[in-house]
Amino acid sequence: MLDGVLVRAAKHARLIPEPLLRGLFLAAADAAWLLRVGGERQLESNLAHVLGGSGARPVPRRVLRRTARAGMRSYFAYFAEAMTVGARSDDQLRARIRGDGEGLAPLVALTRGGAGSAPIAMGHQGNWDYAGFWAQFDVAPVTTVAERLSDERLLRTFVDIRERLGMRILLTGGPGLTDRLAEALGRPHVLVPLLADRDLSRRGVFVRAFGSVIRVAAGPAVLALETGSPLYVVTMRRERLRGARRRRAGTPYGYVCEVRGPIDVAPYLAMGRDEAVRALSQAWVDLWAPGIAAHPEDWHMLQPIFLDDLDADRLRDVPDDVAATAGRVRGDADAVEGTADKEDRTAEGGKGRADDHDGA
Repeated sequence: MLDGVLVRAAKHARLIPEPLLRGLFLAAADAAWLLRVGGERQLESNLAHVLGGSGARPVPRRVLRRTARAGMRSYFAYFAEAMTVGARSDDQLRARIRGDGEGLAPLVALTRGGAGSAPIAMGHQGNWDYAGFWAQFDVAPVTTVAERLSDERLLRTFVDIRERLGMRILLTGGPGLTDRLAEALGRPHVLVPLLADRDLSRRGVFVRAFGSVIRVAAGPAVLALETGSPLYVVTMRRERLRGARRRRAGTPYGYVCEVRGPIDVAPYLAMGRDEAVRALSQAWVDLWAPGIAAHPEDWHMLQPIFLDDLDADRLRDVPDDVAATAGRVRGDADAVEGTADKEDRTAEGGKGRADDHDGA
C-alpha cells in the first residue's frame, strides 16, 4: 500500500502541496512510533547501541523513546521530500543543502582543483538524494548504485528521481558492478558514494562500532584499494533554515553534508586482500560513527544491523573473535537493559512521556 502511495505522490508531485504531504507523513510517523510498528522497534534497538556507546551506561527509556520518535519523523520526512523533489526548482534544492566538515576542502581540491575522483562511504542518514544533487555543483557529478526492488514501479520511480537530479544510477544484481564503478572512478571529476552501513550477505565485512559489531558493505574499501583513490566518508544531519535561505528553500529545514577524510589507502596496499578490506572498512567506520552518535535521530536504520541483535548461528563466515565478541556484548546488553528498566521505574514512576522533536 505504501509503495503505491509513494509512486502516485511522485507522479503528481506538482499537484500536491509540499507542506500537506509533509504533514501527512509526519502524522504517519507519529502513529508508527506510538504503536511501535513499521520498523520502530528495531530502530529503538539500534539507537540503544548508539546512545549507550560501549554499554557502560544504561539508556533511560524516555531518552530512547524521544530519540526514536525524532528518528521516525526524520525518516518519513525524507520520503515526503523524495516524492516531491520533481516539483522543486534547482534554486530551491540548492538552498536546502550545504557541505561542511574537515574533508570537504581536500575533496573539492581533488575533484575540482585537480582531475581526481573519489569513492565515498555513506550511511542511511539524512536525505542522500539531496546530497547527490548538491555534489554535482560543489564537488563532482555522482555515479552510484540503487538496490533492485521487488516492486518495479517503485524502483523505476526512485531511479527516475535520482537521474533527474543529475546522478548516474547503476542497479545491483548486474554483472561486473564493481568493475563498472571502478571504471567510473578512472575518469576525472567523479564521485562514487555508496550506502554501506549494512550488508548481511557473505560479502559483508565485520567491523566494530558503538561497543558492538556490525557488518558493512565491502564496496567503498574495495573500490579505494583497486583504484588507489583516497576514501572519504559522509554523514548527514538536518538543520533549521533561517532568513533568505529559508525563503529560497521554501521549507523550514535543510541538510548539512558532513565530509570526513581523506583516508589514504597506501598503508593498506601491503596487506593481504581480506585483511586490507577489513582494516580499511574499520577505518571509515571509525570516521562515520561519531557523525551518527552526534545526530542519531537522522539515522534511518530500521533493520537489524548489530550482530548481537542477529542470530549469529545462521550467519556464515563469522570469525571466531567476532562471534565471541557478539556473545559477550549480548550478555552485557541484557544486563544493561534490565538496569535501565529498573532506573526508569524508580526515577519516573511510570510518568515519562516523549517530548516533541523540533527537527521535524
